[in-house]
Amino acid sequence: MKITEVRPGRPCWFEHSSADPGAAQRYYGELFGWEGETDPRPEAMCYTVMRLEGAVVASVVQLVAEGQPTAWSVSVAVEDVDAAAEAAQASGGQLLAGPMEALDLGRFAVVADPAGAVFGLWRGRAFPGAERFAEPGAAGWIELATRDVAGAVGFYHGLFGWSVSSGEQYTQWGLDGTDFGGVLDMGEQFPADLPPYWMPYFEAADVDLTAERAVILGGEAVLPPTDAPDGPRLAVLKDPLGAVFGLYQALG
Repeated sequence: MKITEVRPGRPCWFEHSSADPGAAQRYYGELFGWEGETDPRPEAMCYTVMRLEGAVVASVVQLVAEGQPTAWSVSVAVEDVDAAAEAAQASGGQLLAGPMEALDLGRFAVVADPAGAVFGLWRGRAFPGAERFAEPGAAGWIELATRDVAGAVGFYHGLFGWSVSSGEQYTQWGLDGTDFGGVLDMGEQFPADLPPYWMPYFEAADVDLTAERAVILGGEAVLPPTDAPDGPRLAVLKDPLGAVFGLYQALG
């Protein structure tokens, strides 16, 4: 699906922070067919956008903070980064970085929800965000893993106005009648010391084949391909650098 307009409240950007950006670019390039384009400006610190058939879908960036893990992050589009950051803090969140300008590209902030899950706020200018969503090779779903589902539902509904659809096993979020994410309860299957986190899922034409290739390229299957109850076929992988991401195969 081509994104012609980034709507406030929707996921808009997916960034891989890595100790070895070159290795990350090669891995996802081979897995999804992405091609990297590095910003030549010195002040951009080798920021690299990843393109799928010419359309920007994600980015790879060098780790910048001591102790920062290699991981995928998710950003949500907002009308006013400063106001959204203040609202997040007023609701129990924590401001980790910003608000600040990202060259001529836009304005951003990094915040953590009350349980500690980190996400970004983005107001684009020269760069609105991802140009493809919910098609093979592009992100199409975001998921929060947390031990406080009720608290998360209240926090994100209040911050972004997300709708809530709660089932017996899974809670989904959406906006304007379209669901684009969910929240997973971190039960006993998760290590006790693992903090809450956000994770993107990338659509695959064939989850089984893509997951197999992800492992052949050096990744690890955290959750082998499986059919979600009343949902799509999915898998969760860890790339060779340690970042966790999901795959899903659209229904129909």
